[in-house]
Amino acid sequence: MTSEELKNLQAPLKEKYREQPDVAMITLKAQGIIGEGISCKVETGKALVEAGLHPATGGTGLLACSGDMLLEALVACAGVTLRAVATAIGVEIKGGAIKAEGDLDFRGTLGVSKEASVGFKAIRLSFELDAELSIEQLQSLEKLTERYCVVYQTLVKGVPVATSFVR
Repeated sequence: MTSEELKNLQAPLKEKYREQPDVAMITLKAQGIIGEGISCKVETGKALVEAGLHPATGGTGLLACSGDMLLEALVACAGVTLRAVATAIGVEIKGGAIKAEGDLDFRGTLGVSKEASVGFKAIRLSFELDAELSIEQLQSLEKLTERYCVVYQTLVKGVPVATSFVR
């Protein structure tokens, strides 16, 4: 897709959202079904993924780990955002890799230590790009990818999460 094609594709949406801001507010949804043993089947829209315990918490490693899925969502969002930004500003990226790593202290999630937090202590996101870029282009890609990546911004800023349990 060219920069012009992307702009033509998004222009009517941007105009609509400027004129009718309430139309831009969309609720994305995810759903899971409690599975056998200690698992949850998550509908991804393209496939059914069965999540379970990570081996560090007693899992077999045969089921997806939700922590891995969070990092995968970050990589997916960052990759799509990077491509969209590069296209919009006319920068050619031949290929590359995006990697996310996160540090977890499993003592927290297993309740072994109250001092050990539950959740990621740190996440590192890296981009290895096959592209001939000036320093300014690379800085623009970095700044705009971080600014417009939904998952990145959600993790960095944090959002309130409301829970409800119904029987």
